[in-house]
Amino acid sequence: QLQLVESGGGFVQAGGSLRLSCVGFGFSLNYYAIGWFRQAPGKEREGVSYISNNDNSTIYSDSVKGRFTVSRDNSKNIVYLQMDNLKPEDTGVYSCAGDVSYGVLLSGQARSWGRGTQVTVSS
Repeated sequence: QLQLVESGGGFVQAGGSLRLSCVGFGFSLNYYAIGWFRQAPGKEREGVSYISNNDNSTIYSDSVKGRFTVSRDNSKNIVYLQMDNLKPEDTGVYSCAGDVSYGVLLSGQARSWGRGTQVTVSS
């Protein structure tokens, strides 16, 4: 089974940037649609960005559109989430998830999940 490990979280002031990485182990991420999800304390998990395994098309939630960018580096088996102009409401645990079915990923039922990395944005 695909294993995913996130890194790159941290503490940043509002307006700052972070780049999260999602590294795949066991299988090539090229065959997987990958999504980034976040969960803030007391809130439901939210899907913020997705990249397909077909044509690398991307989807962003309205809350991050124009500020976050998802991309792949197949040579390193990594999917990145570049987060710019961060806001306090972006605070949460960010997890990546993968599935060979883009539809399953978009439904939030992906079969592979990482443990997450904490992002904290101060005002």
